[in-house]
Amino acid sequence: MALVDSIKIFFQYILPKHGVSILAGKLANVRTPWFKNQFIQRFAKTYQIDMSNAVEPKLTNYACFNDFFTRAIDLNSRPINTDKNSFCSPVDGAMSQFGKIESGRIIQAKQHHYSALELLGGDQQQASYFENGEFCTIYLAPKDYHRIHMPCDGELISMTHVPGQLFSVNPLTAQNVPKLFARNERVVSLFETEFGKMALIAVGATIVGSIETTWAGNITPPSRKSVKQWDYADKKISLEKGEEMGRFKLGSTVILLMESKNWQWDDSVQLEQDVILGQKLVSFE
Repeated sequence: MALVDSIKIFFQYILPKHGVSILAGKLANVRTPWFKNQFIQRFAKTYQIDMSNAVEPKLTNYACFNDFFTRAIDLNSRPINTDKNSFCSPVDGAMSQFGKIESGRIIQAKQHHYSALELLGGDQQQASYFENGEFCTIYLAPKDYHRIHMPCDGELISMTHVPGQLFSVNPLTAQNVPKLFARNERVVSLFETEFGKMALIAVGATIVGSIETTWAGNITPPSRKSVKQWDYADKKISLEKGEEMGRFKLGSTVILLMESKNWQWDDSVQLEQDVILGQKLVSFE
């Protein structure tokens, strides 16, 4: 690893990540016109944000940076795959890893693994659902659309908030910080689908202001220090394939876990290549 990369990783460990993230969240909510307009315009220029498919394309019409960052897009530009025997991408992003969960282990990067049990906050029952199942990890860059949608029809069983660190989740950090996604703060949404259980995990990161779900609103950053689970089994909360289920205020990573079935990954899915919301990822053969 190059010296400059080693220094970046070192500072990941010593940086007061929660404090920085709280401050970033406050700045992202500032509604003073001159401040939020400059913030949004510089960000859009730096990351070459494509506003052509945004419902509101004019940058200065957003009330604050968070509203811009979680902007709605014309969903006609993201057609949802209609194959009823498939899961589609829940987000726009880059495919970091995908494949089989072998003996409960999930690939993070070359020479780095973590367990489904660790990722799911130590819930043994949930982890058992995904023994020898399939997973994918999608990294959302600052330029990406940051709302999360359903990869298939599902009924919500539970939601779990797992407190943790807030390391960056960019490729450099994923390749060099062991058990990154099982270290970071995350929200686990567990669904029942016609293909068995599915977990959709929204992973927090440095300067992620919050993670929200459509049924519970803002989940992070809370003051709690221990794992908290909400039971929705009797609430009958059903979401359709392609329906919005949550969003990041500032970017991060989504991990999808699928119960063991005869899954076949689509030929369009390639490591480190972009995927878009609605694109077919995997189908049941």
